[in-house]
Amino acid sequence: MSEEEIRSECAILEKSRKNPDEFGFLYKKYFDRIFGFIYRQTDDEDVAADLTSQTFLNALKNVDKFTFRGVPVSAWFYKIASNEVNRYYRKKKSDKTFSLEEDKVRNLYEQANDDWDDETINQLLGFMAKLPAEMLEVLNLRFFEDKDFKEIAFILDITESGAKMRAYRALDSLRRNFKLKIKYDGKG
Repeated sequence: MSEEEIRSECAILEKSRKNPDEFGFLYKKYFDRIFGFIYRQTDDEDVAADLTSQTFLNALKNVDKFTFRGVPVSAWFYKIASNEVNRYYRKKKSDKTFSLEEDKVRNLYEQANDDWDDETINQLLGFMAKLPAEMLEVLNLRFFEDKDFKEIAFILDITESGAKMRAYRALDSLRRNFKLKIKYDGKG
């Protein structure tokens, strides 16, 4: 996303402080992405729909608290969504679930390797399911949501170097176990 697009969306959010109807553009643009992000962490369509609605309701109610920090407005939505998912699991008193979409993992694997088969993909999915939640969260944001490390740090309330370290550790584990050649340059 270009700097101009980021500033444009921030301007829309600013306008929605006085006119909540302005918020509709951002809601329509990001609803499906936020729903998918939440769904991958709950594996329940109804829960994902409820949490997505709560995410946007919270964003609209707190639009006055938004301050530009150099990341897209969407990062703010992801941060709210992440907090909603965490609150949901705290209430349930259970561990976070990650539903890894086979087609997205397959796409990641295909980008890294010329040869693959279904058995290897299934092994990779099984291995990824055993990674700690914080590593999966970073991989999800980085590779499936296409977020840069600055956005990931903002969303998860960690440092940029912490986001890079989590991603590096997860990718290193995947490389060792599956000989993946995923490019990791540590940049944005």
